[in-house]
Amino acid sequence: MSEINKDVQIVSNFLEASMAPDPVRAATFMSDDVKITFTGGRAMPNPQAITAFNGSRYAWIKKALGNFDWMDRGDHTVVYSNGTLFGEWPDGRSFSGNRYLDRFEVRNGKITHMDVWNDSAEWLLVPEIARG
Repeated sequence: MSEINKDVQIVSNFLEASMAPDPVRAATFMSDDVKITFTGGRAMPNPQAITAFNGSRYAWIKKALGNFDWMDRGDHTVVYSNGTLFGEWPDGRSFSGNRYLDRFEVRNGKITHMDVWNDSAEWLLVPEIARG
């Protein structure tokens, strides 16, 4: 397996662990000094913070993984994951089709940077635009 494919697999494994949710396992794919930024510029110190944030925003949530795109940047690989989110809001309403885009930087076999964007904030502000 080429180095690039390993980096995409690291991201895929991280996402799988995150959706379990298993933040302890997810953390094994991240460097100790990982920089995580969620929609709205929210800094997250670690995968446990991601799980806590998602637990406060959703009753439950999963990703329907779409494509993985990657590029070699010399000293690291950039991996993009896109797809949709589905789950349930805290009030019991279900949702699906919530677009997401995650950007990762992988160096030396560990995720060192993660940026997250999705439609959730817009859907919470204007619920009638949500599909599901």
